[in-house]
Amino acid sequence: MDNNIYSSKILIVDDEDSIRQTFSIFLKAEGYKLVKTASNYDEAIDAVRETEYDLIISDIVLTGYSGTDLLKEIRDLGVICPVVMITGFPNLKTAATSIRYGAYDYISKPVNKENLLHFTRHALEHWHVTKKTRLLQQENEKYRRYLDTIFHSVSDAIITVDSQMNVVQLNEKAKQWLYYVDFEKFQNLLHWPVDTLCHAFIDDVRKILQGGQEVRKHIIECTTPDHVTKMLSINASPLRDENNELQGVVIVARDMETSKTPERGGQSRSSFHRFVDSSPAMQRVYGLIENIGKVDTSVLVTGESGTGKELAAEALHAESSRRNRPLIKMDCASFSENLLESELFGHRKGAFTGADRDRAGRLLQADGGTLFLDEIGEISPRTQLFLLRFLQEKTFTPLGLDEPIHVDVRIIAASNVDFQKMVQAGKFREDLYYRLKVIEIHLPPLRERADSVPLLANHFLVTFRKQLGKNIASISDQALECMLRYSWPGNVRELKHVIERACVLCQDGILQVKHLPMELQTASTREIELAVPLTLAPSDFPTSPLDLARPLPPYQSEEEKLRKALRYANNNRAKAAKLLGVSRSTLYRWMERYQLTGE
Repeated sequence: MDNNIYSSKILIVDDEDSIRQTFSIFLKAEGYKLVKTASNYDEAIDAVRETEYDLIISDIVLTGYSGTDLLKEIRDLGVICPVVMITGFPNLKTAATSIRYGAYDYISKPVNKENLLHFTRHALEHWHVTKKTRLLQQENEKYRRYLDTIFHSVSDAIITVDSQMNVVQLNEKAKQWLYYVDFEKFQNLLHWPVDTLCHAFIDDVRKILQGGQEVRKHIIECTTPDHVTKMLSINASPLRDENNELQGVVIVARDMETSKTPERGGQSRSSFHRFVDSSPAMQRVYGLIENIGKVDTSVLVTGESGTGKELAAEALHAESSRRNRPLIKMDCASFSENLLESELFGHRKGAFTGADRDRAGRLLQADGGTLFLDEIGEISPRTQLFLLRFLQEKTFTPLGLDEPIHVDVRIIAASNVDFQKMVQAGKFREDLYYRLKVIEIHLPPLRERADSVPLLANHFLVTFRKQLGKNIASISDQALECMLRYSWPGNVRELKHVIERACVLCQDGILQVKHLPMELQTASTREIELAVPLTLAPSDFPTSPLDLARPLPPYQSEEEKLRKALRYANNNRAKAAKLLGVSRSTLYRWMERYQLTGE
């Protein structure tokens, strides 16, 4: 028997002095030192209010009251220790009433020594186990509240996982980043969605559970399903108990670069309508589209093939007051001169051979909305004249009709040609050019915003792995490096096709270098260096990029070297890392150390 129970405090309640004394003698002789007695209901209540007892033994019949009355009052006072009732007339009703008010048990008279000691021992052993459990629960609750306070007070994401890879707890920041995970349904990490962030967490947990060693700080690039890109610094440590047994893992992730979700007001964003790009150049484009969208005027969208001119037209329409009206698209390079006029302006039945019915042209179809004319530089001089007349008068005459038709259409034109050269060569009307170019939006080529390549690559990875039903978790660092070194002459469209091709070929969980086209695998560092224009004065740069790779002179600190590399690379981090001869993760650590944003 547990020796601790002999220090228990026991209260005996009975209106017969002989019974009180007998019970007290029996219990003290057994070793219970702290035995008190009460002769009636009032004395018992006073005793309970003054002292916290571990066991109360009470007769069911007291002068003026019943033992049940005493039991009810004891429970109302918040006393939860076991109470044993003594009754001379045991019956089902008495037992049920006692149990309802929380009696531990009851003893039938006459009570001999063996029965008293037996009930006392079992009641106290039960109570001590109960108290230990309650104390443990209280400690656990205190610890839980303590952890909750810590979890909610930090800006880092914190996740604790047990040895079976089940999530024990995660804070609000982690929930924000992993909002797309159904934690109630998928408590185990292995059932989480296959993406870069979840894969990194799973990989770190596995390393610790298998090797027991801390996974020190490393940096990953990840993109959430709503196209928010994050540069995360992750640490993972083993959780051990008092016996140094591995119980689980705690993961702490910090956002090194906050890429905010799309929002107005000039905030940096990684997506805008169907665009996915976080570069400063595209931030300016996003702002321009927002402002121009509200103005009902013609827009000329320029840029190399594959930069997203059609996406710009869609965004302009979505930002305009015409958003609920039609957006009609027309690729001018796909039609011959005669067919282009018919498609654009429409015709009446019999207007020409083969015109067997009336046809509404694209201008009429777009009435009240927007007409997007892609590859506008390919239209003939005759069509240029008709289009100029429409822009001036907002009217046009379908083939075979004498009366002009008035429509309310906004024109958005796009081309990848150099209009200045075409105008000078007499291939494009100057007056039409300036009519179209009321406002111009130029989309920069991908090589001038190379930092967005990982963001775009992961976006397309998510898209194609869903379409193809592939279980591809992420893109390897080496494959991303190949993409960063490549100059992307086909721009975003080429990148999209490369990722689609890689997803088709990939039979593993990771998209690797071997899945990329050979021109990417063999891309030279020089390609990306030439892709970034030098916008600062030569005096701001070292004499040669090779100067950055040489040992630091006594007067040049590591921070100065880093700043020079970023200036030389025009803040292109991929290029700066190459110039310094270090990995991108090392570059980010240096930037964090010296608090450089690279902006």
